[in-house]
Amino acid sequence: MLVDSPPEASAETTPAPPKRRAIRSAGLLVSFCVLLLVVVASIAVGAKQMPLDQVWHGLFQDTGTYGDVVVGERLSRTLLGVLVGVALGLAGAVLQALTRNPLADPGLLGINLGASAAVVTAISFFGVTSLSGYVWFAFFGAAVVGAAVYALGGTRNATPIRLALAGTALSAALYGYLQAVMITDNAALNKMRFWTVGSLASAKNETILQVLPFLVIGIVLALGLARPLNAMAMGDDTARALGAHLNRTRALSMAAATLLCGAATAACGPIMFVGLMVPHVVRSFTGPDMRWILPYAAILSPVLLLGADVVGRIVARPAELQVGIITALIGAPVFIFLVRRRRLAQL
Repeated sequence: MLVDSPPEASAETTPAPPKRRAIRSAGLLVSFCVLLLVVVASIAVGAKQMPLDQVWHGLFQDTGTYGDVVVGERLSRTLLGVLVGVALGLAGAVLQALTRNPLADPGLLGINLGASAAVVTAISFFGVTSLSGYVWFAFFGAAVVGAAVYALGGTRNATPIRLALAGTALSAALYGYLQAVMITDNAALNKMRFWTVGSLASAKNETILQVLPFLVIGIVLALGLARPLNAMAMGDDTARALGAHLNRTRALSMAAATLLCGAATAACGPIMFVGLMVPHVVRSFTGPDMRWILPYAAILSPVLLLGADVVGRIVARPAELQVGIITALIGAPVFIFLVRRRRLAQL
């Protein structure tokens, strides 16, 4: 493992009673089954309803007919939705643990705005017009901002407050730059309008292959940080006494979040509330143990994202509403309800 991970890092890392472990494991299995159902719905539901036998034929007996082509396109869209959902859920959970802020999300550290600023720069100054071109600029922008936040937050003495303040300051600067370029360049404004909403509609196998290596590395890295993040939750002094390497853990957490957010944002634009709401909801029934939060977030986040995408295709037939709009419409009132109904789950 890349990071020291003392098993005694916190009370939550001690072995859970067998009954609790069984309940949590069963919950993961149920969540996975729900994800499979949503995946099937994502392939079958659209501007044109697909019967299940047509879905099966298009997946396993593709003969090039119109129905099979539609199923193939929806399969690419669904696969991208699953990958992006996993990425946003894990990134949100890692950032909330890193900053010790249950309201943290990929936007808190400016990573999404870094990707957006890079895309508008590519459109306005370099004439990039294709999605395959956006991907690399967006990922580069997210990576630069992630590195800058970590550097400004103090590479040797970074703290959650410093990281959050550095991200907020960079976000303000990037937002001003983004608006200035879009106001003065109508072409950039028109091309950015669709991308900034967040959508899975432009999913292609080429896009998935471009971002897949970064997503895989980010997912593996995030899952491997569960125990070190548990140790850090007890406070810096206690974590050091237990042998945890704080700076290494923070650096790897920033790297994981940057890889996940950068690749997800590059592929389909900034999508809000998934990385904020799902880890918070998961924490309310798993407790603060990252060993359970991360896998639950990785399964339930694509459930929310694909579910929102299906809803967007149903309510506006024969057109559709972008998934970013639906997640905002669903996420905002649900999250407000959760906050008002009970106090925020503690980290």
